[in-house]
Amino acid sequence: TRQEPGALEYHVHRDRADPGLFVFYEAWQSLAHLKTHLAQPYIVDFLTRRAEYLDGEMEVKWLKMKSTYPVTRGA
Repeated sequence: TRQEPGALEYHVHRDRADPGLFVFYEAWQSLAHLKTHLAQPYIVDFLTRRAEYLDGEMEVKWLKMKSTYPVTRGA
């Protein structure tokens, strides 16, 4: 994911109090870059088969960054 065009940040976090809870934080240059990422075969496969990996449903929150991003890769 980090190597995909438009990927600014990609981090995986594990909750200290609940080791079974993971949070993935991603930042993309544009909505178009994110849509391209979500169409990648490995993402489509994961989302299709997520019940095999997850205990429950994913909770997705769409955030809009209000601060400026200091570095634009590929610029």
